[in-house]
Amino acid sequence: MNVKVFAELIELKAKTASVFPFLMGLAYSLYHYHVVNLIPLLIYFVAMFLFNCFVDIWDNYNDFHNAVDTNDYQKNTNIIGRENLSMGLIKGLLIFFFFSSLLIGLLVAAMTGWEVFAIGLICYAVGIFYAGGPKPLSTLPIGEFLSGITMGYLIFLICVFICAGPAFIWNWTTIGSTFLVALPSVLLIANLMLANNTCDLAEDESNHRYTIVHYIGKKAAVDWWETSIVLSYVAIIVAVVLKLISPILLLMLMTVPLMIKFARPYVKAQVKRETFISSVKILMVFSLFQAIFMYLGLIF
Repeated sequence: MNVKVFAELIELKAKTASVFPFLMGLAYSLYHYHVVNLIPLLIYFVAMFLFNCFVDIWDNYNDFHNAVDTNDYQKNTNIIGRENLSMGLIKGLLIFFFFSSLLIGLLVAAMTGWEVFAIGLICYAVGIFYAGGPKPLSTLPIGEFLSGITMGYLIFLICVFICAGPAFIWNWTTIGSTFLVALPSVLLIANLMLANNTCDLAEDESNHRYTIVHYIGKKAAVDWWETSIVLSYVAIIVAVVLKLISPILLLMLMTVPLMIKFARPYVKAQVKRETFISSVKILMVFSLFQAIFMYLGLIF
């Protein structure tokens, strides 16, 4: 297996979906609590990255084995079949990434508190059952919601908890505040999954995967996809008004024309190889600017 194939197997290009919530969690902690618990935070990042690699390989592994359309999907679409990857190698990678992330995650929990362990269990459960089990979560109408919550919010929340330490207070105000700041990530990560499922609707149905798009239809899925982008900006504005983030985040409104430009091709036609990239661009660019402005807010 060469580097290019390995990068596709672990879906390296999609890792920004978890890295940006981490970076924004750190920025939020610095803005509100003025403290960083650096060593546990760095260890947490490693555990998070390793588990994310496990989840993506696990998804590919289960998609390969559960495919009904074996002649096309297994041989031409799924990377395991397309690149003729050894099952022994795939299983070895799964074992390595799972147990290394688990052990490192337990170390972080021991250093910071049982709350990290509890939230981590939720993330592990979603990651394992998202593509595995008798009825994978990815084949259900809740797949997009769960991916958005776990990657967009829980990664952010764990980061804030680790950094803040004893200053972090578990109450509805804290939960609501952190969720509002992380809401754009939640919505846009869910949008990424929604766009993927919208583009793959026919293929998913032929493989007995019935996502939310199957139930609401493509038009409603695209309408919600657009609405989520708008709500991401609304969340930023409300968070500024509530003084949860710096007013400099209002500069995010300057990116609206760019988002409209990115969104147009996908709204016009939902084609995986041609327009799915629109959702990726929106997630990456929005998250990049939000992270940059959150860090600038620490200075100005």
